[in-house]
Amino acid sequence: MQMEDYLYQKDLYTPLSEKVNKPSSMIDVEWDLLDRKALGMIWLCLASSVLFNVSKEKTTKDLMDALGKLYEKPSASNKIFLMKKLFNMKMSENSSVADHLNDFNMVVNMLASVTIEFDEEVRALLILCSLPESWNSLVMAVSNSVPANSKLKFEDVVGVILRNALTVETRGRQKNRGNHGKSKDWARSKSKSKIVCWNCGKSGHAKKDCWELRDKKKQQEENKEENVASGNVCQDALILSLHNITESWVLDSGASFHATPHRHYFVDYVQGDFGHVFLGDDEPCSIVGKGSVQVKMQNGNTWLLKDVRHVPTLRRNLISVGQLGSDGCTVIFTADSWKVTKGALVVARGKKVGTLYLSTDSTNDCNLVASDADTTLWHYRLGHMSHKGMDIIKKNFPGYTEIGLDFCENCIYGKQK
Repeated sequence: MQMEDYLYQKDLYTPLSEKVNKPSSMIDVEWDLLDRKALGMIWLCLASSVLFNVSKEKTTKDLMDALGKLYEKPSASNKIFLMKKLFNMKMSENSSVADHLNDFNMVVNMLASVTIEFDEEVRALLILCSLPESWNSLVMAVSNSVPANSKLKFEDVVGVILRNALTVETRGRQKNRGNHGKSKDWARSKSKSKIVCWNCGKSGHAKKDCWELRDKKKQQEENKEENVASGNVCQDALILSLHNITESWVLDSGASFHATPHRHYFVDYVQGDFGHVFLGDDEPCSIVGKGSVQVKMQNGNTWLLKDVRHVPTLRRNLISVGQLGSDGCTVIFTADSWKVTKGALVVARGKKVGTLYLSTDSTNDCNLVASDADTTLWHYRLGHMSHKGMDIIKKNFPGYTEIGLDFCENCIYGKQK
């Protein structure tokens, strides 16, 4: 049909009929020339795969008949192909609604050419079924708007779809235009204003971006240590001493490899530049060497760790669970202990101290100087220790039986911050 319209556009429609129907004023030479022009025009519009099937046709009438038999013949194969194409048609998300409607109408018209026609309600239902899932609310609204005794009209459904697509597109443009203008106004006002830091008083940055404040906080964290309260007072004293767990090895499932900050732990050592490792605060730490380390266990045995990195800026000795797995070991964690096995052999075991799984147990040695110690005083000296912590201290002292901790106003204020 489109090819016929194209020939009419070029004034080459006369050869579409038989030669016997040529005008009486036209001679055979003129007819043959006109027929050859129309034939060449059609060939130029055909794809090479189609042209191969009709290349033997010599006249325009025969070529159009051959094309009609190939693509407009109401055969079962053509009908099945077009029906599958129509029923499997699905509009993709964010695609053009107009293009989808054109494709739908084209397939429907091609089915009509092979004597398969749908009534208006079926076409309306098919076009609604071909919409994507984001259009489900519209499909439901259109379906519920039809009375029980009425039928959907294809033209009405197409009009609703086009109006909805236009509304969505208009909203998107207004939103983008609003955001664009807002960003311009914000950038313009920000460039004109002068930001002054409330910490250092300098302009050009806010307090949250002040480098002096960051350096101060970093220095405070580095200088923060666990101090044991001691003093030369006239009152009775409660002396508490804790073994330092920094000398123990911590099993870490997030560590990429074994690491220690202590050089003297290595039994064999290779010095060099082995790159950097990044910790949780994204600060790079240099790896200055690697080797093997013998870890002393609680039962007196030693555990040889290979490929241990020397990272001087670390604060803990780390055993990588991932590296143990790569070496063929199995790590088992329980509520209060851990162990490493390799096959049927138990390589190492340890206990859980607090929230850490350590290679050596950290014991608490508590000595009571006097049983009538002032609980409130030691609550202050131990950094406002909780009542639960004071109960733990009491368990280590057979003669210290009473924890008379009064109401602490400073603890209440500190918990509210």
